[in-house]
Amino acid sequence: VQLQASGGGLVQTGGSLRLSCAASGRTFGNALLDWFRQAPGKEREAVANIHNSGLTNYAEAVKGRFTISRDNAKNSVYLQMSSLKPEDTAVYFCAARTQYYGTTMDPKTYNYWGQGTLVTVSS
Repeated sequence: VQLQASGGGLVQTGGSLRLSCAASGRTFGNALLDWFRQAPGKEREAVANIHNSGLTNYAEAVKGRFTISRDNAKNSVYLQMSSLKPEDTAVYFCAARTQYYGTTMDPKTYNYWGQGTLVTVSS
C-alpha cells in the first residue's frame, strides 16, 4: 500500500498550490483522508480531513484558504491551497485512517502515510 503525494513547490505569499495524493495497493473509499504538515522544528499538525461522506474539517489556521477534496474513483485526495502565507511553509503529508477513532486527529491513529511534499512560501 502506497500513498504518493505531489504538487509541492515554491510560491510567493498570496499564491496558490494544489497538492495531490494518489493511493495504490488498496482502495480508500471508506477511509478518513487527511493532510498534515510539519514545519522545521515543529510537531506534525493536522491541516484538514475529509470523511467518506464528504464531511470536512479544517485547522483554524487554514479555514477559508484551503479546500480538501477526494475522488474515490481515482483513490485520491487533494488539497487546494490559496492565499498562502510564509507560515504555511512545511512538508505536507497525506494520510489515511481505516479504523474509527472518533474525532481525534492524533497522527498516531493514522495507519497509512505518504512520503511528504515540500511547500515553501516566500515573503
